[in-house]
Amino acid sequence: MNQITFIRIFRIVWLAVKIFLQVTIFQKRNRGKWTPLVEKRWNEMITKQAKEYKNLALKLGGLMIKLGQFLSTRADIMPPSFLEELEGLIDRVPSVPRQDIISVLEQEWNTPHTEYLDHLSESAIASASIGEVYKGVLKNGLEVAVKVQRPGTDRILRADFKAIRIVIWLAEKFTPYGKQIDFKQLYVEMTETIGNELNFLKELQNGRSFSDRFDAMEGVRIPMYFDEFTTRRVLVMEWIEGARITDLAFIEKNELDRHEISERLFILFLEQILYGGQFHADPHGGNILLEPNGGIVLIDFGMIGTITKKDSQSVLRAAEGIIFKNYEQVLDSLEELRFLLPQADRVVLEDAISRLVAAYESNELSQMDSFVVERLLDDIQDIVRTQPVQLPAEFAFFGRATSIFVGVLHILDPNVDLMALARPRILEWASSQKEGKGMFGKEDILRWVLNGTGPLRVFPQKVINYLEEPERLRRYIENRDGKEREYRRDLQSRMFAGVFTILSFVGISVSVWFWNEPYMWVSSVFFVGSLWAYRSIK
Repeated sequence: MNQITFIRIFRIVWLAVKIFLQVTIFQKRNRGKWTPLVEKRWNEMITKQAKEYKNLALKLGGLMIKLGQFLSTRADIMPPSFLEELEGLIDRVPSVPRQDIISVLEQEWNTPHTEYLDHLSESAIASASIGEVYKGVLKNGLEVAVKVQRPGTDRILRADFKAIRIVIWLAEKFTPYGKQIDFKQLYVEMTETIGNELNFLKELQNGRSFSDRFDAMEGVRIPMYFDEFTTRRVLVMEWIEGARITDLAFIEKNELDRHEISERLFILFLEQILYGGQFHADPHGGNILLEPNGGIVLIDFGMIGTITKKDSQSVLRAAEGIIFKNYEQVLDSLEELRFLLPQADRVVLEDAISRLVAAYESNELSQMDSFVVERLLDDIQDIVRTQPVQLPAEFAFFGRATSIFVGVLHILDPNVDLMALARPRILEWASSQKEGKGMFGKEDILRWVLNGTGPLRVFPQKVINYLEEPERLRRYIENRDGKEREYRRDLQSRMFAGVFTILSFVGISVSVWFWNEPYMWVSSVFFVGSLWAYRSIK
């Protein structure tokens, strides 16, 4: 039943409508009285919604799991309690019958699979919502991993993308989130990132690119890929024996040095970010193998992120701004990196950055049980949610990749000093970025002088800002109260028309499915009328 297009679309859209209505009603009932008790009830509701989404994603598979993983990277648009629940969403589903996989193989190869393979394992080694991996043996005796796209994946994902487009349309038309989030850009980012995983030829290209870049790095291996057997839906690569890099029993059995492995792994990840622009966006333990001799093997290049050279320069300028406490330069760099929209409150953001740097310099961040640090991080999360901040897809996946990767490192070596490992590599990278114009070109000297005198230059302005603070606060409160009254009137007048539009749309869908013509016409009249009413209300 879950594979039927209409049922998939209906279940996805209905869950979204339910969540939108619950959030809208909750915010309306509690506007202006946000107490700790209200916040607790809010978090409970969001957690329940996230669990409902997670359960539906595990039942439907397809895009819902990938979308959940994508949303788990978006701290800029999703509540923290929702993100926490989605962190455990793993793309692991029951495998399909072996004969169905063989049918895909023979359809893609246009010949019996025995023409290329001497042997194919009786069951899948790994199974996910898009592809399954079998162990095979080529005619020349070489052992290979054969990754095959699950049958019907294209049809299922087309239905899921239609459902997501309907959800985005509803969110833009009937919720206030359309003013805070660029849903069209979000959809483009999602389709580009997830769409690349559907084309195994793209994964082959990514794997080859990584192999060329890290061929000379000692102790690192990338599997060999076979062009002659690879298609859009089938990927054949060298089989490499190894264990998950987080398999501590395997490490102990082979007498490997966990600290040395974590150092090499960290350098490998850092090299991906600082040089070449591409990085592995899904570096969990299953995608990083460890050979008995301690060699590190990277696999699964379906999800790859890219940071351009221009963005790297902006990151360098942001780092300089932090070092010299020139937070205007930091914000300028964040705008260049597309983190901030023009209407962002730079005063609020500058204060947040300065407090974060001060906490780091005073070593408060090392005391993660500190109330001050907890409050600081909560404030920063609140700013990310309320300010016009939207992470570009490549940085969102970088954040997710970093989080996963740091978790792997701490399993290997709980005492690893990431800053000590990173500092010399980052300095080397910063130096390489200045090649071609000299390490101390005129532009760099001028910028460093201006940064160094930053505290003196901004002091008079800080005095003026302090004196003007009461007036700014008064204007802010007046503006906020006016917007709140306007929002309340707008919400009350449009909510009923929006609900009727959604319900009549569902009625049309049901009547079309069961072909109940009278009900379809009645639902259509209600849909047109309620939509007209919604659009006519200002």
